[in-house]
Amino acid sequence: MTEPLVLGIETSCDETGIGIVRGRTLLSNTIASSMDEHARYGGVVPEVAARAHLDALQPTIEQAIAEAGIRLQDLDAVAVTSGPGLSGALMVGVGAAKALAVSLEKPLYAVNHLVGHIAADIVTPDSEPLEYPTIALLVSGGHTSLLHVREITTDVEMLGETIDDAAGEAFDKVARILGLPYPGGPQIDRAAVGGDPNAIRFPRGLSRASDMAAHRWDFSFSGLKTSVARWVEQHEGEDLPVADVAASFREAVVDVLVTKALDACEERGVPRLLLGGGVIANKRLREVALERAAARGVTVRIPPLSLCTDNGAMIAALASQLISSGRRPSTLDFGADSTLPVTEIQVAERP
Repeated sequence: MTEPLVLGIETSCDETGIGIVRGRTLLSNTIASSMDEHARYGGVVPEVAARAHLDALQPTIEQAIAEAGIRLQDLDAVAVTSGPGLSGALMVGVGAAKALAVSLEKPLYAVNHLVGHIAADIVTPDSEPLEYPTIALLVSGGHTSLLHVREITTDVEMLGETIDDAAGEAFDKVARILGLPYPGGPQIDRAAVGGDPNAIRFPRGLSRASDMAAHRWDFSFSGLKTSVARWVEQHEGEDLPVADVAASFREAVVDVLVTKALDACEERGVPRLLLGGGVIANKRLREVALERAAARGVTVRIPPLSLCTDNGAMIAALASQLISSGRRPSTLDFGADSTLPVTEIQVAERP
């Protein structure tokens, strides 16, 4: 079988991602972001995101086709994120993918956004094939998830996830507390330069012995956010050490993420860790993960940052793997599912 040529559509949040892959080869990863529009409100506004997708989809598809040097008629399949994500944003992508697949008479694959982040590693240029099983830590504005991936097309287990604010949301909210603009992740990174990460001992959510039974692999950053807010309030009127606060907050987030991920590797007997999601752009997170993993004999894989944020290439890559493994296309009987569980790798597969 020749390697399938797949176009992927990703509209789960504020980025319109169109990707084209041939097997494991990345041909185009085109993204139109509406982040600047959301910055006015200090966070993603679902209705604004959905409207931005409507405006961006056609020109972004045209740009991706041009970059890949193909015609739409050359495609073997179309793929789209069915969920999880923002309902309105997802609906735009799902509708567009159905229309494109029907008009081209091509098979359609509706896939899981979170599993797509794992598939991004598959089309990383010059990378070795992804080994299984692997532990995957996905950290983004809307998701913080720890997964056990035994095989990407058939067996992905959710070990734990955030029970309140995702790590990216916590960065945004703490940035606001410190008077920094949106998005918070890069702003906190800049503010932390020169700061002492040990200056303030902020809490590590769900890391106490009493949390282990019910929330061994889960994450919680709401209490951390509140702790930062209270610390800032208590020092109101003083010359606020923003660098120390930012560095100490970031260290608390990174400590929890890396500790739980590497503990999962040890407990499950898996010496491999894959990092994905937009928050992986955080330099300190990558540094600590690589350093601690090396000390524990765990190999870390990190896709290029352009493939860590939400993108269509990862959706196309996952569909390519599904096609190569013999999975049938999806029917048209599916919609946007904002809470799609990670165990549903593909939605509405034909009988």
